[in-house]
Amino acid sequence: MNNKRFTHLNEMQQAAVGCTEGPLLILAGAGSGKTTVLINRIANIIEQGLAQPEEILAITFTNKAANELKDRIERMLGSDASQNIWAHTFHAACVKILRRHINKIGYSRSFNIFDQTDQKALIKACIKDLNFDERRYDIKAVMNTISRAKDKMMMPENFRQEAGYDYRLKQLAKIYDLYQRNLERNNSLDFDDIIMKTVTLFRKFPKVLAEYQDKFKYILVDEYQDTNMAQYILIKQLAGERRNLYVVGDDDQSIYKFRGATIENILNFEKHFGDAKVVKLEQNYRSTQNILNAANSVIKENLDRKGKKLWTANDTGEHIELVCLTNEKEEAKFIAENVGKLVNSGVYTYSDFALLYRMNAQSRNLEEAFIQHNIPYKIVGGLRFYDRKEIKDIVSYLKLIHNKNDNLALKRIINVPSRKIGKTTVEHLEEIAKMANCSLFEVIEKADDFKSLEKAKAKLVGFKDLINSLAYNDEKIADFMEEVIGSTGYIKNLEEEMTLENMARIENMKEFLSIARVYDENAKGGSLGDFLENIMLFSDIDEIKDSGENCVIMMTLHASKGLEFPVVFMTGMEQNIFPSALNMNDAAQMAEERRLCYVGITRAKQKLFLTRAKQRLLFGKTDHNPPSPFIRSIPMELTGIGADLVDIFV
Repeated sequence: MNNKRFTHLNEMQQAAVGCTEGPLLILAGAGSGKTTVLINRIANIIEQGLAQPEEILAITFTNKAANELKDRIERMLGSDASQNIWAHTFHAACVKILRRHINKIGYSRSFNIFDQTDQKALIKACIKDLNFDERRYDIKAVMNTISRAKDKMMMPENFRQEAGYDYRLKQLAKIYDLYQRNLERNNSLDFDDIIMKTVTLFRKFPKVLAEYQDKFKYILVDEYQDTNMAQYILIKQLAGERRNLYVVGDDDQSIYKFRGATIENILNFEKHFGDAKVVKLEQNYRSTQNILNAANSVIKENLDRKGKKLWTANDTGEHIELVCLTNEKEEAKFIAENVGKLVNSGVYTYSDFALLYRMNAQSRNLEEAFIQHNIPYKIVGGLRFYDRKEIKDIVSYLKLIHNKNDNLALKRIINVPSRKIGKTTVEHLEEIAKMANCSLFEVIEKADDFKSLEKAKAKLVGFKDLINSLAYNDEKIADFMEEVIGSTGYIKNLEEEMTLENMARIENMKEFLSIARVYDENAKGGSLGDFLENIMLFSDIDEIKDSGENCVIMMTLHASKGLEFPVVFMTGMEQNIFPSALNMNDAAQMAEERRLCYVGITRAKQKLFLTRAKQRLLFGKTDHNPPSPFIRSIPMELTGIGADLVDIFV
């Protein structure tokens, strides 16, 4: 390129910015400046007079990214350019199109969009209207099934045909069909409809498609590895014969298959667009070379990838810290102590640190260690352990058993699991309690005295008898908690529909039992009241530790994508933890786990710690897992561990 504006870009970035015609795939490695390239390419197109801002469609995956793009365009080209460019998420761009043309496919332009809460309520109503047993259908699981079908452009009739003779799928097809008809009656779309209906509009009305093909001279799509089938079809429609399609992504960071992302979209881009050019951005501006070498070593073991090797002009950097601890408590203690030491050195602040883990259940020990060491933290992309619904439910049972005047605890679990005690009954209980100036439990004990409770009396008495039967008699907390969980039927209820969500809840409850066992060992005779007080200290920690943004960030590896930190701890680097035991025997899932490891490693800028435990108490069970195979992929010279010590760590 001869334009002096772009001389600050490296050679491959300039090639990406300067290639304006035809399909172009940018394989952008982690930290390689892909957003900078995208913005400069838009500026180049506009400055050359190849298109006006309103003739450019730039698709991002978040509103934050779209706003950042507009802000940077404004700084480069002024407010007119930033205001007129179509810089939107997939959904926002499609809504703009549908507002103009959706009447052609049977909706009014004033359609509403259902959020997840609306969707769940509608699905629940559909199950009820079909006279299906609600206990057999997890609402979120049904919603996810419908969402995946729409990702693949499967309408209810297609889903029904695919179901064949599978009874459960045929029942789900009926729910999907009624759900979709009810959406239409409400003149509403769900999030997946927004893409699917736009594709349908373009298929049924070629003139409308031609209008937008003519309008958008250039189409740019960010995070292309995260697109699903419906989004691919939409982009291909809009690209049309002009085919000025620029997509940027990283197949090595494709980690959202569970959300419907289709890695084949990026792997097969040259097949989909035969004359496509490919530019690789391999120079990393974020990390040290040692960190990049570790990431390269892990990801190269994936066979089905485009292939690239990250490098940097930055320093070689420090060795990667590979640490093996005795157990999960020692692992958490090690991390907390090292965060404290590094902050006390004056080089780092708390906000420079990220703790990454494969599953949310791992966060509990880390939280406890941080509390003990007075280290402020914030959990991103997941609930704190004690804030998870299933944990709060069991704690509420324990609190009500301990103190029957606790109305909040009673209201939370009176109908969990379902006892057919509805909102109206609870409202009657509250009215009576207010008039009698007593607790809700006392009202239930005197249910015979109140006519308004007559219909619900048998259910209320059953609940009262259950709570009264669960008297604590100074036994071990873990044993008592097992009795509570068993008597309430909580896990049994979850097991009736073994969705991923319910499986995670059961795992978290087993982890809660682990906490109780550790408490029994350490407290030596602590009472139920003492245990609850201990739990409440952790539940209220957010108020204690609130110190603005200067706090350590804790999150799952999935939530960390797109972020960067000077210091990263990747915890639980053990087989069956990371990679997950569920994925060990599935080559495709293992490839995604490896990509997830690559994402985690490349979040680190200066220091990277990989920690594992020789034994780990998790989900109520102590395991002695071998090291993660991902550790074995990293050359030991990057860690500074001598050959005589390798066997200890790997």
